[in-house]
Amino acid sequence: MIKVEAIIRPERVNVVTNALLEVGCGGFNYQNVTGQGRQGGTEVFTGRGGAMAKAAVSKTLITTVVSDEMKEAVIDAIVASAKGSDNGKIGDGKIIITQVSDVVRVRTGDRGESAI
Repeated sequence: MIKVEAIIRPERVNVVTNALLEVGCGGFNYQNVTGQGRQGGTEVFTGRGGAMAKAAVSKTLITTVVSDEMKEAVIDAIVASAKGSDNGKIGDGKIIITQVSDVVRVRTGDRGESAI
């Protein structure tokens, strides 16, 4: 089993999650995160206290655990759907793949691939 973490542009979440569903990846989580990579950039927030600049960019982190056999299909689906254009551009995202030693479903106690 592998864990796939994809950091993508927030506006691409629906496109990416639909692509994951199409390849058979039915379980995933996503959360809004803030960070800084090659894209760099500065966001300016305005509010009651005036304007404030932050040297970070809003992104969305999508996380899923899939069988080894689904690895390439999931990666291809994310790459194809997360790109901002045909050639892609800085800030389109990153995919991090890690090996998972075990998964346990809390409700049933199932372990391994049957738990995902």
